[in-house]
Amino acid sequence: MYVKGVGPARAAMLEAKGLRVVEDLLTYAPFRYEDRTNVKPIRDLAPGEMATVLAEVQSAKTTGMPRRKVGLFQVRFTDATGGLLTGKWFHGGYLSDVFAPGQRVSLFGKVEFDSYTGHLAMMHPEYEILSSVDDEGDASLHTGRIVPIYEAAGKVNTRALRTLTNRILASIAPITEDPLPSGIRTMLKLPDLWTALQELHRPGPNADLRLLNAFRSPAQFRLIFEEFFWLECGLELKRTKARQQPGIAFALTERVRERIKEMLPFRPTGAQKKVLGEIARDMAEPHPMYRLLQGDVGSGKTLVAMEAAIIAIENGYQVAVLAPTEILATQHYFSFKRQLGKLGYVVILMTGSCTAREKLQLRRLAAAGLAHVIVGTHALLEPDVEFHKLGLAIVDEQHRFGVEQRQALMEKGAHPDVLVMTATPIPRTLALTIYGDLDVSVIDEMPPGRKPIVTEHVTEDRVEQVWSSVKKQIQAGRQAYVVYPVIEESETQAMKAALKMYEHLSKIVFPLVPVGLLHGKLPAADKEAAMEKFSKGETKILVATTVIEVGVDVPNATVMVVEQAERFGLAQLHQLRGRVGRGGEQSYCILVTGKLSDAGRERIRTLVKSNDGFEIAETDLRLRGPGEFFGTRQSGVPALRVANILRDTDVLEVARGQAQSFIRQPSSDVELRRVVGYIRDHWQRRYGLVLVG
Repeated sequence: MYVKGVGPARAAMLEAKGLRVVEDLLTYAPFRYEDRTNVKPIRDLAPGEMATVLAEVQSAKTTGMPRRKVGLFQVRFTDATGGLLTGKWFHGGYLSDVFAPGQRVSLFGKVEFDSYTGHLAMMHPEYEILSSVDDEGDASLHTGRIVPIYEAAGKVNTRALRTLTNRILASIAPITEDPLPSGIRTMLKLPDLWTALQELHRPGPNADLRLLNAFRSPAQFRLIFEEFFWLECGLELKRTKARQQPGIAFALTERVRERIKEMLPFRPTGAQKKVLGEIARDMAEPHPMYRLLQGDVGSGKTLVAMEAAIIAIENGYQVAVLAPTEILATQHYFSFKRQLGKLGYVVILMTGSCTAREKLQLRRLAAAGLAHVIVGTHALLEPDVEFHKLGLAIVDEQHRFGVEQRQALMEKGAHPDVLVMTATPIPRTLALTIYGDLDVSVIDEMPPGRKPIVTEHVTEDRVEQVWSSVKKQIQAGRQAYVVYPVIEESETQAMKAALKMYEHLSKIVFPLVPVGLLHGKLPAADKEAAMEKFSKGETKILVATTVIEVGVDVPNATVMVVEQAERFGLAQLHQLRGRVGRGGEQSYCILVTGKLSDAGRERIRTLVKSNDGFEIAETDLRLRGPGEFFGTRQSGVPALRVANILRDTDVLEVARGQAQSFIRQPSSDVELRRVVGYIRDHWQRRYGLVLVG
């Protein structure tokens, strides 16, 4: 459909925001609403009130450094009543290109009395130029009513978006066919789709501003519910389809149980036993297992994954372990090799940094069935990597992969069982949405005898006190980690910083103490040797980049010093901290920081006060938002328009319940077919890749 005001340039800007067709614009929700019903002439304004003014620009100037467009930008406005109003913007020199004498403008803001000029003023008012693009007939959209405020799409500002959505609503025929099942609409007293869209973009004079800005007006509730409902219906359909596929029924023999006992380094916790029971029952079924294994740092997820691996291997199958980074893949390789190697199983590591010759040899081992466990990164997904008989795929930190990638791994076997692990604690509601096609198992218990880790924050100017604390622990026979951040694009920089600290600690601070070094650029054999020495207690201090984030278990290590802690994310700091506190002794994590931003301060404060991974994840989610928290759109996090996973968990629960009931017991076959068709037609474009596979 052609929309007046959308030429090629605007269309490109809208498309960059994901707004390709009319439907996208109609479901592009305002992020807040302003009450601009209080429209007054300048002479009737009173200090302290929020008001909308229609005025004309008389003059504009910057005081301060106009050439650099900084300083205080002031505009004098007047209207037919002869009143004068000054608009002021600090650091607003850029507005000199916006305001020009004679322009008609709508201003919205708090009125103040300016004692310096003796006139009324507004500080940083919201403004809209009324006469530059749109005709005068559109002016009533932007003033004198409750006005929706949209996030700009490139140079397409909130005013332009308001005009476009209004034109679309005015020009299309009312939507009479509502896609939501009528029984659900009636039961929940939801407005029809057309009414909801009208009220989303053009709230009536009696609309409740408080409800609108809380996203709980009847129209908003309906549209939020609808997004979640389609998502949950799709996930339920996918789950049902997956459970009907033929799979491998693994036999849980006495030999399997004996081999698991041989491997276990200690008695499993009650939570580990419960979770292994759930996994073993799934693996015994003649349908593929799709299970998410969630657990806090140090709760023993990897051990449970190894137990599942033994079930597959003893039944004559191979196991693939897919990790998102080479660092993580290497750690899993060490862990699996250490525990499963003693049972005679062959564990190999396949990553992007292997040489062509090494890759060829590793591929031959995998294809011939001579390797029982194949650990790797995306390298495992390459077309020329083949398995002899893949029975179990273990995917770590699944949210860092696209759903297509998980699918690519599964297609290398005949419907293998899938175990997804995450050490990022995710609130259950979110886990059931992001991993909606998986059953969820949670290890909610730590191994016995462990004391909560004491976390301290120290500024870098007091680092000498930190080394004194480390010295006391070393003298008491303990060990310590000193960690440097690896930022994706600067591993070399982190390696140099770690190397420098290694030199400083080994030669100056602890000349009589054996100090080790571990970083991502070391050859695999050197990494293994460095970890082995630290595990045996031959080195007392290990200076490392984040290669020790996962899978390192040295119970005698009681101190972790994290340098430049402000450069780590919350979840990563919590992961790192989990490398200590694995024995019976009191352990410490010391976060050394430079200057902190407000968000950085909150991150550090959260870690100092809490050891609870779920509480930390909630804070991390709140600070970063779902997109950042889970990575890119490829992660399988649905691209939602009106709904917000954090704000609307209560609506999500309602939608999930309704979706599951509807798919399991539809009101009629016709209605079910209609819903399935609607999801198929709309899903791929609206929700990304969630339904692939």
